[in-house]
Amino acid sequence: MRLNDLARAARLSPFHFHRVFQALVGATPAEFVKRLRLEMALGLMARTRPPSLTSIALMSGFSSSSDFTRCFKQRFGVPPSAFDVKTWQTAHAAQLESVVDSAIGAARLEQLPPRNNPDHFRVRIRELPARRVAYIRVDRPYRGDGVFRAAHRLMEWADKHGLGHGQWLGYQWDNPEITSLDDCRYYVAVEAESFTARGEIGQFRFPSMIVADIELRGGIDLELRALQWLYGSWLPRSGYVPDDHPGFEAFIGRPFAHGCEYFELHIQLPIRWS
Repeated sequence: MRLNDLARAARLSPFHFHRVFQALVGATPAEFVKRLRLEMALGLMARTRPPSLTSIALMSGFSSSSDFTRCFKQRFGVPPSAFDVKTWQTAHAAQLESVVDSAIGAARLEQLPPRNNPDHFRVRIRELPARRVAYIRVDRPYRGDGVFRAAHRLMEWADKHGLGHGQWLGYQWDNPEITSLDDCRYYVAVEAESFTARGEIGQFRFPSMIVADIELRGGIDLELRALQWLYGSWLPRSGYVPDDHPGFEAFIGRPFAHGCEYFELHIQLPIRWS
């Protein structure tokens, strides 16, 4: 991606786009893209049956395996062949659980044993049509009440424009077991076909996709147990792999309709055949 093309999309001069982007994101566009490519590579390395490092390099947007190795070593201190991705995931998962434990007031999360499903989660495979969404992006979603406030701003906007009846979604492209919690970004969204993106209201169109769907009614601890089971137990034995889309929270009704401690929603993991 060229700086001039990005600046043109943002309707800024390249000079001002570069300054604004770095002020908002904390990195230059080139640094940001490199981080995303390396995190994509980590996600591929963490799969039960990971591709070769050469394939991972090319799938993640690097020009060659040597370019990938050089960038990886600059960021993590060791080449990808010597990197312990499981230890990295475990450390990030512990950080996420610590944040959740503080929010719910008790340490109730435990790693589920393989094949165990004490909560009786049921997966339904669904095909979703292409969808356009209006969204608000939330930086640092695991800190403070930014997601809650963004959801209410989007609901006010949607009601004003007659769009509040659509399917409400929450999603993030980042995996908090790979990406630092401070670098994660969460999107509150509502499906809406006809509107004008303006200000903090963005627009994105998702293609049709197949998802593994789990319906949940409970607290955030139940949702994290469902995600642990879905990724750690169900997915490796399903014959599917994650598709190149974010995972979704599809709310039953409106976001936070029951406050911040009880949720009714569907977890939707986009998948494809391995």
